[in-house]
Amino acid sequence: MRTPISRLRTIGIYEGLSYLLLLGIAMPLKYMAGIPEMVKYVGWAHGVLFVLYMLSVAEVAFTYRWSILKIGAAVVASLLPFGPFILDKRLLKEEEQKQVKPAKQMA
Repeated sequence: MRTPISRLRTIGIYEGLSYLLLLGIAMPLKYMAGIPEMVKYVGWAHGVLFVLYMLSVAEVAFTYRWSILKIGAAVVASLLPFGPFILDKRLLKEEEQKQVKPAKQMA
């Protein structure tokens, strides 16, 4: 997690997983099995990860001067169940491009 993008990618993966756990396991347990405790703990963890994700998006946006459209896409990705994983793939490409550029400039 050396770069802002790698931090965003890592937090995004955890945030996405927590969202899937919340929607796919915790909520059904609460409403179908009458077990609300899972929502409390997974929901709390997801909330913390969501805040960290938004702070990480802000850091990347300022560091790499992201456009409003790109920031909006990252925010919308956090609201969709598989959005963080799709964003991760695009961020990986961006991170790889940022690492290749300095190497080309040195040659």
